Amino acid sequence: MTAYLDVDVRPILRAGGEPFSAIMAALERLEQGQGVRLYAPFKPVPLFAVMADKGFAHSANAMEGGEWEVLFTPAAAKPAQVAALSNGFNFGAWPEPRVKLDNRDLEPPEPMVRILAAADKLEPGETLSALLRREPVFLFPQLERRGFRWLGGFASDGATYELTVRAPS
Repeated sequence: MTAYLDVDVRPILRAGGEPFSAIMAALERLEQGQGVRLYAPFKPVPLFAVMADKGFAHSANAMEGGEWEVLFTPAAAKPAQVAALSNGFNFGAWPEPRVKLDNRDLEPPEPMVRILAAADKLEPGETLSALLRREPVFLFPQLERRGFRWLGGFASDGATYELTVRAPS
């Protein structure tokens, strides 16, 4: 299980500061295999590529009030093995995906349409995996409305977004 160092950049941003140096300083304090749990007032999309270049996959979780919790996990650790997010949902070890989709060659909105269609066919607790060219930000609210959970992040190549979706139990 990955341990995380908490970095809350919300106060820095509210004070008009730039949090990038605080995040990079936190990376230097990490122990082997440790990740970063980042709290931000917005989804820090530009940071995802920076962290992928440094060997971290990410899993973003919207919190109340439009704020975000993002887990940056060393790429060697599988995102599906993240123990728990701060909202109390325990991801534990998810089952192997029943469905595997490679949507990297599709143009939007086709990847979202294919993922939603496949997800709707999953039995309770089953998972699917999908490979994409970009983070599917418009898909996440659709999954949430249907009660699905997901984990995702860019692969170490920085070009492939790996998504795992789990049906409600």
